[in-house]
Amino acid sequence: MLLALPEYANELKLNLSSVLQQAALTEQQTWGTAVASAIACRSAELTRSILAEAQLHLTPEALSAAKSAAALMGMNNIYFRFSHLSGNNAYSYIPSHLRTKATRIRGPARLDFELWCIAVSAINGCSACVMAHEQLLRERGVPEDTILAAVRIAAVIHGVATVLDAEAALLR
Repeated sequence: MLLALPEYANELKLNLSSVLQQAALTEQQTWGTAVASAIACRSAELTRSILAEAQLHLTPEALSAAKSAAALMGMNNIYFRFSHLSGNNAYSYIPSHLRTKATRIRGPARLDFELWCIAVSAINGCSACVMAHEQLLRERGVPEDTILAAVRIAAVIHGVATVLDAEAALLR
């Protein structure tokens, strides 16, 4: 991946390389998490770079699902974070009336989708969504080290996006 990071972000460059090779995740889980996280971070340069590399590692269906996870969590994280932060329990009993059909993936890919959702939810700081997706993953037997591996990717990608955007701002 050709990302020009400044010297002060060398640790991020090293971390990015290592988190994209974690034994706790499959190739699909790794690159789907990277795609969803990059989209959630809203850094154009990073998203272009991650998507270009991810196309070498993901089927078109998996790539589309990772993008869907980022899109849906971008919406859900705002809605459910508000419901949680407001402190008004009544909101949890009112239907959201938001379409989320893409979250109904079946089979083994369902767990991958959930990992992508938890990564985006961590980036967006939605504790309600993090708790819900973490609980579902644990109930389905996904070990903590696998969950943390996905969140580790999200954390590093967020750090890289922050640096890239800061450096781009300096050039304007």
